[in-house]
Amino acid sequence: MKAPETLTKADLSHHLMKRLEIGKKEADLLVNTFLETIMESLWTGEGIELRGFGSFRLRDRKARQGRNPRSGESIEVPPKRVVYFKLGKELRNKLIDE
Repeated sequence: MKAPETLTKADLSHHLMKRLEIGKKEADLLVNTFLETIMESLWTGEGIELRGFGSFRLRDRKARQGRNPRSGESIEVPPKRVVYFKLGKELRNKLIDE
């Protein structure tokens, strides 16, 4: 089975270059600044909401008992923070309806 295609940062920059008719450096700067802003917001505990696309939030996971799949031995899984993404209404409708 063929793996699905993946859109990379370079692909995003290329799309911006074509769409906005700007140079590679400017497009790379736009993509990197956007992604850095999202990372900084999450780092400080803020959520990100992009209307129509979705929202990013941090969630705290409690410590729990896990199991080593090789040995079957019980292990303690420590608490951690994870990024949670919730689809926006417009994106959900496009993905589900089409």
